Amino acid sequence: MVLKGRRYKHEKKTVIGTLKNALNGINYTFTSEINFKIHLLMALIVVLASYILEVRVYELLLCILLIGLVLAFEVMNTVIEMVVDMVMPKYSPLAGMIKDASSGAVLLMAVTSALIGLVIFIPKIIVYFGW
Repeated sequence: MVLKGRRYKHEKKTVIGTLKNALNGINYTFTSEINFKIHLLMALIVVLASYILEVRVYELLLCILLIGLVLAFEVMNTVIEMVVDMVMPKYSPLAGMIKDASSGAVLLMAVTSALIGLVIFIPKIIVYFGW
């Protein structure tokens, strides 16, 4: 596994450098985690549905916030899994539980977001299709 953007303590931090590091981390998560790609696809569907169903601005802002939270949780889950793998390279039940709990946090955020999305979108879908 080759990681780009590694910083060392003596390296001077710059705004551009830290931005590149952050984008490298997001890119790593995108390329290594299928769930991140699934969340991005769902985010695209939500944004398109928001446009088609003419959601209110505050509803769109809530959707954008929830999308950001789910994606951020997925990145943090990747970080936790990498740290656990680094610290405990051999199988450990504790390491497995740490990874499971981290994945559980992502699941809770995604389910919460989906439920809020249903509350926002179901009435608009009913009106849109005239049911």
